[in-house]
Amino acid sequence: MKKESHVIGISGASGFVGSNLCRKFQENDWKVISLGRKEFALSPESLAERLQGVDVIINLAGAPVIKRWTNTYMKIMYQSRITLTKKFVNACSLMENTPRVFLSASAIGCYTPTGTHTEDDNNLANDFLGHLTSDWEHEAFRAKEFGSRVAVFRFGVVLGQDGGALAKMILPFKLGVGGTIGNGKQPFSWIHIKDLVRVFEIAVDDPSYEGVYNMTAPNPTTNLGLTKALGNALSRPTILPVPVFVLRLLYGEGAQVLTSGQTVLPKRILDSGFKYNFSSIKEAVTDCLIK
Repeated sequence: MKKESHVIGISGASGFVGSNLCRKFQENDWKVISLGRKEFALSPESLAERLQGVDVIINLAGAPVIKRWTNTYMKIMYQSRITLTKKFVNACSLMENTPRVFLSASAIGCYTPTGTHTEDDNNLANDFLGHLTSDWEHEAFRAKEFGSRVAVFRFGVVLGQDGGALAKMILPFKLGVGGTIGNGKQPFSWIHIKDLVRVFEIAVDDPSYEGVYNMTAPNPTTNLGLTKALGNALSRPTILPVPVFVLRLLYGEGAQVLTSGQTVLPKRILDSGFKYNFSSIKEAVTDCLIK
């Protein structure tokens, strides 16, 4: 059956997730309008003009979190998420025909490092990432005020070929000097880019997709589990752990993104009937490394 036609505006379209979404949407013959720095600099009124005819907004923009968290950079992380999302929502409210759907990224960094979390869990982290994601989601949900159906996806670590988290960590493993971060016991909740793209594709048209969703695979692992999967897929040893203090020297407070983690389950995605193609870290990593 032919898919319904759409005009989709995507912020962060040049990033790893955005570029994969654009490719899939274009295969569906959906028109994609990429929104980057040029558009980010526009006033809400001018941005509304740029968005005329768009019926779906996908909001992915946000500065990387794996950086040294200086006060200046923390402001950049905040502005690239909250300030930009606020501008998009304000621009949408000024459109002659407001978008039917507003899909926005968030992150599982909103959850505490302890326990197992589903979307029913309101015990969010009382730290910078917790407040960052909470404010980010609040701005996205304002799109409900002018009638948009809003879904917020809390991303786990996204794995895929030629980009994302795997591209940043693969070289030491190929050289045979990869290993765990510290003792490797920290939780690692992840999702394969192909499953992520399928969820977004469904959410564009499925009216039941509304509210908060954990964008993770159903079987979270640990940093050790990821390390073993990478070593096995590459047939390389994984005996050289990265000391936590080295990461703290490099990234300061931002090292917590690498040295801690959350165990997160995608309860609402599973309840929707979605079937994952990659539910184990072993099959996901193996697929990512096959050329």
